[in-house]
Amino acid sequence: MSMKFVLNETSYFGKGAREELAGEIQKRGFKKVFLVSDKSLVEAGVAAKVEEVLNKANIPYDLYDEIKPNPTIKNVTDGVEACKNSGADLIVAVGGGSSIDTAKGISIVMTNPDRADIKSLNGASNTVNRGMPIIALPTTAGTAAEVTINYVITDEEAEIKMVCVDPNDIPILAIIDSELMATMPKSLAAATGMDALTHAVEGYITLAHNEMSDMFHMKAIKMIFKYLSAAVNDKDDKAIEMMGMAQYIAGMGFSNVGLGIVHSMAHQLGAVYDTPHGIANAMLLPTVMEFNGEVCYERFRDILKELGYPADKYTKEEVIKTFVNKIKDLSEEVGITTKITDYGAKEEDFEMLAEKAMNDPCKPGNPRDVDKETFVELFRKAAK
Repeated sequence: MSMKFVLNETSYFGKGAREELAGEIQKRGFKKVFLVSDKSLVEAGVAAKVEEVLNKANIPYDLYDEIKPNPTIKNVTDGVEACKNSGADLIVAVGGGSSIDTAKGISIVMTNPDRADIKSLNGASNTVNRGMPIIALPTTAGTAAEVTINYVITDEEAEIKMVCVDPNDIPILAIIDSELMATMPKSLAAATGMDALTHAVEGYITLAHNEMSDMFHMKAIKMIFKYLSAAVNDKDDKAIEMMGMAQYIAGMGFSNVGLGIVHSMAHQLGAVYDTPHGIANAMLLPTVMEFNGEVCYERFRDILKELGYPADKYTKEEVIKTFVNKIKDLSEEVGITTKITDYGAKEEDFEMLAEKAMNDPCKPGNPRDVDKETFVELFRKAAK
């Protein structure tokens, strides 16, 4: 049986890598840019660092920044209209997952007008045409949206997050510039870093994992445990650069093999309470890994050995406890000590959240089967 693995075409890494943008645009023959970012990055002057590169090269562009932290269907449809009106032939996305995911939705509809109903893009998509070309410059070290075939859009009416999976949306070029990531406030750096760890861990234990994805995920896990605290707490330049690479490496893996129920649950917290995605993952990861450890503790043992623990000597229970505590310790080191009730989750909502999680596209990849009642219990544990 064959194994499919999709990666993007070209990526640049390193401090100041955004300077490569103008040359790549000119070399590829693009004439005008539709620049997608969000208002917070515009106001903080982060988007201006990219605009400066475009201006120096006399590359015309229009800016679209009407994007929420958990981007919505309206953000995409408004963006499609603005993109049409701009006459651009290239999308440049600057930001975290919200900006890049919105850009992906715009990209797909621009070349597949029959899919203008954004709800039709939910799940594994069957779009015919490659999306409008995207160059992605991430400003957070977490989502890896610049290298994945996934994007997530919130259906506010239904209060669900749509996980859209489509090889036609992958950016043609990614520029991972640590100077852009260095502008993140501590809280965002922590949240996105824990998002990256969740991607790497869930990708390593998902049912579809394989030798190639294992290679990416294990490397990402080791790098995140090594560099996240210094990137967040010390604003260490090398650590920030390594976190940018670590989240990208994790993205190459999970984009091809999927995730698990941490994301199934986190998506519901984001859709219902607008909980930041990285925070939601950080709050849920220890609880879900304790649950999943019953069936994949040997995978946890492999991780602990790579992290320097004498895990061959550990019992199953010791492996699970050590690994879960390792995650908790890192989360606390970077300042995330909250529980889901701190972000609005209520006991009376757990049944509703569980029902939604049962239908989330990430659920089938989880290594341990889960029913609605189990989801309720996991939400309950994450609230304590």
